[in-house]
Amino acid sequence: MSEWGVALVTACSTLAGGVITGWFARSAGHRQATAARHAGDRQADALLETVRMTLQEQRTVRVLDQRRQTYVQFLEAAEAVILSRRTGDRAGPDRPALQRALGTVVLEGPDAVGQAARELVDALKGSRSLDDLQTARSAFVTAAREALADPGDV
Repeated sequence: MSEWGVALVTACSTLAGGVITGWFARSAGHRQATAARHAGDRQADALLETVRMTLQEQRTVRVLDQRRQTYVQFLEAAEAVILSRRTGDRAGPDRPALQRALGTVVLEGPDAVGQAARELVDALKGSRSLDDLQTARSAFVTAAREALADPGDV
């Protein structure tokens, strides 16, 4: 074979090798780009899920704090009425505050706490003994604690 033939075969071999290498490099690059895109998508999804969970947790904390404040206001109003009964002042100005606090508790929920609050108000309206009032108060406190400990319905 002449020198030109050897040079031509060498050039064609080099060109074919470059094309084949380029083709495989392109395929590998495409696979790497696809893998990187999927990894980025998974990372973005994980970040979004973390943000969602954080926002849900913050919302739960806000709702529980609002409920806690509502329950405390109701309990303070109920304690004022109980104190006025103990001292013999039955026509104290505390009853409207108790009714407003009851409405707020019923609105905030959950139902078990609202029911316990209604029962306490009913006990305060009637002529029940102080022991019965204390039992109704304890039932409300227990229901409120359970609602604050289990934020499942928030």
